[in-house]
Amino acid sequence: MARATNSPASRKRHKKVLKYAKGYFGSKSKLFRYAKEAVQHAWQYAYIDRKKKKANRRALWIVRLNAACRAAGLSYSRFIEGLNAAKIELDRKVLSDLAIRDEVAFAGLVQQAQAALKAKAAAAKTA
Repeated sequence: MARATNSPASRKRHKKVLKYAKGYFGSKSKLFRYAKEAVQHAWQYAYIDRKKKKANRRALWIVRLNAACRAAGLSYSRFIEGLNAAKIELDRKVLSDLAIRDEVAFAGLVQQAQAALKAKAAAAKTA
């Protein structure tokens, strides 16, 4: 008896993979065996790079904050420490946006952070 191959389902699966591989170079867009491998790798890279994109954004926000803080006479790490001491809970994205778009509000945050750092240092001296 002949071997059953379920040809319609196989063809559908092959066409789907080749559709995803459209635009790839050479046999990776034409032949199922190579297209399947290329598509799997592409999906792995896409998954990994979605995570990397978030890390890159955060790094950009931190660089922007550091530049704005240093212009105000404070380092980034001391600024974050001061915000934590002042119980101000803004994330780095919002802080970066404030530093770029609203310099007056950001200067106020820097002043609050510096005041909280001074209060923290005074409390540490007395303790």
